[in-house]
Amino acid sequence: MAVKLYNSLTRKIEELKPIKKNKIGLYACGPTVYNYAHIGNLRTYVFEDILKKVLKYNGFKVKHIMNITDVGHLTDDADQGEDKMEKGAKREGKTAWEIAKFYEKAFKNDLKDLNIEPPNKFVKATQHIKEQIKLIKKLEKKGFTYKTSDGIYFNTSKLKDYGKLANLQNQKLKAGARVNLGEKKNITDFALWKFSQTDSQRQMEWTSPWGVGFPGWHIECSAMSTKYLGQPFDIHCGGIDHIPVHHTNEIAQSEAAEEKPMANYWLHGEFLLVKEGKMAKSDDNFLTLSTLKQRFNPLAYRYFLLQTKYRKQLNFSNEALIASENGLNHLYQLIKNKKKDDNQNKQNEKKMEEEFLKIINNDLDTPEALAFIYKNINELSIKSLLKFDRILGLDIKSAKQKNDKKRDNKKINDEIKKIMEEREQARKNNNWKKSDELRDKLKKLGYGVKDSKTETTLFKL
Repeated sequence: MAVKLYNSLTRKIEELKPIKKNKIGLYACGPTVYNYAHIGNLRTYVFEDILKKVLKYNGFKVKHIMNITDVGHLTDDADQGEDKMEKGAKREGKTAWEIAKFYEKAFKNDLKDLNIEPPNKFVKATQHIKEQIKLIKKLEKKGFTYKTSDGIYFNTSKLKDYGKLANLQNQKLKAGARVNLGEKKNITDFALWKFSQTDSQRQMEWTSPWGVGFPGWHIECSAMSTKYLGQPFDIHCGGIDHIPVHHTNEIAQSEAAEEKPMANYWLHGEFLLVKEGKMAKSDDNFLTLSTLKQRFNPLAYRYFLLQTKYRKQLNFSNEALIASENGLNHLYQLIKNKKKDDNQNKQNEKKMEEEFLKIINNDLDTPEALAFIYKNINELSIKSLLKFDRILGLDIKSAKQKNDKKRDNKKINDEIKKIMEEREQARKNNNWKKSDELRDKLKKLGYGVKDSKTETTLFKL
C-alpha cells in the first residue's frame, strides 16, 4: 500500500518513492542543547516518530540520523548575536561542554518519556568540524563564498533557485528590509564559518584555513547528512520554523556543492501555540515535559498531539491536556475490558488492518486513525490494536498486560482457594495421599502450607 506524504518542497501530497528499494534515508534536525527542549519542540519529534514508525510498519528499513547542535547556533538567525552554547554556559556558570552534555541527556530522557524511538545515530556538530571545513572549501573552490571581517559567507545570488523551499522569490525580499546588511552582499547570505572575536575568549573554537573560529549553524546538517546518508537522500524533517532560514540554507549549500538535490521529500511539523502565541525559548513562554510530568502521564501529551494532524497548528492548554489524559485512560479501559481473541474473524481482522493502514498512510493522519479505533473498538482484535500501537506509541501493551495480570491473579487465587478447600476435606477424611498431592499442586503454583493441630497456614514460596 502506497505511503503518501506532503512534500514542503513541491507543496503537494506525493507518493513516497524511495531511492533504494525498501530503504529510507531519514535526516531530522535535532535540538540545540543549550536549554531544555520545550513541548513545542517535542511536537516535531513526535511527528517524526510517527513517520518513522509508519515507514517501518510498511516494511521499509529506515536509517534515521539526527544531529545534536552543540556549537554554531547563534541567538540571531541573521548570523548576529552570541552563540547559544556560550550564552547557556554564562547563564548557568558552567562550561559550554557541560551545558551540551547536560541538555543532550535531558532531551534523550524526553524522547524516552514520550515513547519516541531514538535515531540510528545521534551526530554532534562538534565531532564533525573536519567534514564541515571540507564542505566549505568545496564551496569556496566553486566560487560560492566570500570573506568579511567576521567570517566566510555563502553568496546566495550565485544560486539561481535559492529559496525555492520557502518560495522566497515571490516574497520580494529587499536588502535591508529585515536586518542590517553590514558587510554582507545580499540580505539572504549566511555564515559558513565565523571568526572568533579577538576581544573575548570562546570555549568552542577550532583552527581552519580562514582563521580560528567555529562553523555556522546550517553547515553542520549538510556535512553530516551527506556523510551518513549520501546525496540525495530520501526524507528531511524538521519544524516549520526551519523552512525560511535553516532548511533553505541547507539546500543552498548542499546543492551548490554537489550539483544535485539534497533530499527528495521535505516534511515539516507545525507550531504548538499558547495564549501568548508561538511557544519559544527566546520569549520565555515555554513549558518543558518535566514540568508536565509532575501532573500528567507524558503519554497523555503524545495522545494530545495525535488528535491533530502534524501540519496543522495546535493550541495548548492545561484543560486540553486534562481532556487528553482522560481520553487516553478511557482508551486503556476499553482495551482492558476486551476479552481474548478466541474466535476472531481472520478475514475481518485483515480488512480492519488494511483500513487502518490506508488511513495512516495518507500523510500520517493520526486523528482519523484514532477515530477509526474508537469507532471499531468492539470489532478490533487485541492483536490488531497492538499492531496499530506500533505506530501510535501509546503503550497499549502495558495497559493490557496489567489487566491480564489482574485476571491471572484472580484466576490463581480462585484455584488456590479451591485446592485449599479440597485439601482441608482430604485431611478431615484422613486421606493423606490426596492431601500431599494437593500440597504439591500448591507448590507448583508458588505456595507452601504449614499445618498445625488447629489450622493450616498458606505462604508464598
